[in-house]
Amino acid sequence: MEKDILEVLLTEQQIQHRVRELGEILSAEYAGKDPVIVGVLKGVVVFYADMIRQIHVPCQMDFMWLSSYSGTNTTGQMQVKRDVSADIEGRHVLILEDIYDTGTSLDFTYKHLLAKKPASLKICTLLDKPERRKPGITLQPDYVGFTIPNAFVVGYGLDFNEHYRNLPYVGILKPEAYNG
Repeated sequence: MEKDILEVLLTEQQIQHRVRELGEILSAEYAGKDPVIVGVLKGVVVFYADMIRQIHVPCQMDFMWLSSYSGTNTTGQMQVKRDVSADIEGRHVLILEDIYDTGTSLDFTYKHLLAKKPASLKICTLLDKPERRKPGITLQPDYVGFTIPNAFVVGYGLDFNEHYRNLPYVGILKPEAYNG
């Protein structure tokens, strides 16, 4: 796996330091609010596990699973494979996201959860890649770990064909690893 990494973009130490900082900010933001913290599976799992331990206020954990694929081909349409189990109407909700890339899935998730009438709905993403945003996507994350360049990144939960998720850092994948 390591041989496929062109460059380590964010070290494990940089990530953990920023996760602690975000935890302090979110703990202050959600003090006394008992938020529902929603993660969209699967890429968010590593960030979610670290982040939830840094939010030092009572909160409820929940997850969603989305898909836009039928077999190995994208349909272009997002489907909710697993919805949140919590009733979020009137609750403060925070979406934790691993990477905000084109914006398609996060925009869908945001609108899907907003329709459930939460008291507030905010987004915290570990990685923001604004250069990749699709036209018409104007949604902005409320909290960002790192803004990164337009490169194919893996590690810390991010994958290519279900591989590399377990790397403790975020690295740029060599083009030959995904093109050939």
